[in-house]
Amino acid sequence: MRRGVVILVAAVAAIGILAGGLGWLLTDARPPAGASRAERLYYAYCAECHGTDGRGSWRAALFLLRPGDLTDRRVAVESDRYLFDLIKHGGASIGRPGMPAFGAQLSDADIESLVGYVRTLTSKRRAPQP
Repeated sequence: MRRGVVILVAAVAAIGILAGGLGWLLTDARPPAGASRAERLYYAYCAECHGTDGRGSWRAALFLLRPGDLTDRRVAVESDRYLFDLIKHGGASIGRPGMPAFGAQLSDADIESLVGYVRTLTSKRRAPQP
């Protein structure tokens, strides 16, 4: 009788720890207090794949996705129109099928502000360590 209770308590504790751990791991990233609208949009629509710093997310890696590194210099040389079209229409139209289209969820003004925010991520790239 006593052994059965101990096993039951251990099982409930293990399930609780597992559920708590998953809840902690799968919590969506939240923008910092006082974030601009563009930053809040980025956290809502982009950070899940591109990560909060623009370099990619472990969540995307779980599904074997390799989202573009938004801090890369190659992104900096792309035109605003290219980035706008990529966000609005998705990547399938230009050979990047992993990037979904957000034209149905976001207004053109929101997409333009996201493009501006992506530009700030490129400028935040750290210099390589020696």
